[in-house]
Amino acid sequence: MPINRVAWRNVHFYNASTGATLGGFYQKGSLTEATLVWILSNVVFIVEDHWTVKHRESGRTITPSSNPVLPGDYDIYSEETIQVSDEAWFSRLISHAVSGREDAFRDGVRARDRKCVISGEVNDGAPWGVWAGFQAAHVFPLEHESLWIQYNYGGWIMNMDGVVGSSKINSIQNGLLMSKNLHTRFDQYLFSINPDDGYKVITFMPNGWGIDGRVLDPICRNLNNPDRVSDEVLRWHFRQCVLANMRGAGEPVFETDFPSGTDMMATLRAEPYGKERFEMELASRLRFIEGEGEG
Repeated sequence: MPINRVAWRNVHFYNASTGATLGGFYQKGSLTEATLVWILSNVVFIVEDHWTVKHRESGRTITPSSNPVLPGDYDIYSEETIQVSDEAWFSRLISHAVSGREDAFRDGVRARDRKCVISGEVNDGAPWGVWAGFQAAHVFPLEHESLWIQYNYGGWIMNMDGVVGSSKINSIQNGLLMSKNLHTRFDQYLFSINPDDGYKVITFMPNGWGIDGRVLDPICRNLNNPDRVSDEVLRWHFRQCVLANMRGAGEPVFETDFPSGTDMMATLRAEPYGKERFEMELASRLRFIEGEGEG
């Protein structure tokens, strides 16, 4: 069954007028008050008038400072109605290359990064073409290619050299190399990168991964490299991560481990967003079949 993100939150937001719960998140230590104020203003809440947020225990009004957000309860004050945003959140599958279209993407991300750009772990096997334990992750997911096309997100891709497919979603600029375990967590929106706070990595659940507060490795974002990861796709993922973890009751964390003999499709159908994820899985398998035909 999907896991509720509320269970591990140590920061909670309340409507000061009604006492209603508005959201919250888990603070590992790297999310600053400045980032929190921006998130509440631009992603989580819709408030037409001036509003303030106070840390209940200390009574201190939160300002856009570089101080880390303290765990605890926070009250949101406004003379107008506070609405929780209904911005669309998009569930995703664990993204893997399934057809020939993605081979160039994988190889290009490997060549550019050569290490896990999240943890800094170097792939010692790279000189011999051994990439066990490392995976090229799509920042914007392949299974939502129709949305990528609909909203013209291909405009975020500046370098078209070697891009396979007209949508540009398989551009190296939409990819990051990371360790296999972090790839799964990235696709589950359990951590993200904020390009507007020094490319800081922010995690959203209790963990010992050693990445909270790290900075995305410069090797993948070198301004002199036309294949550098797009800031816009990073912003998209960070925004989705905020919606998943901080708004209202949050979004579910889905099952990803399906050993041989597991009825994966039945599990997907029974989950929240089940129809959407079921259709994405079918589309993913269709891409694989099409990729086999390309060979």
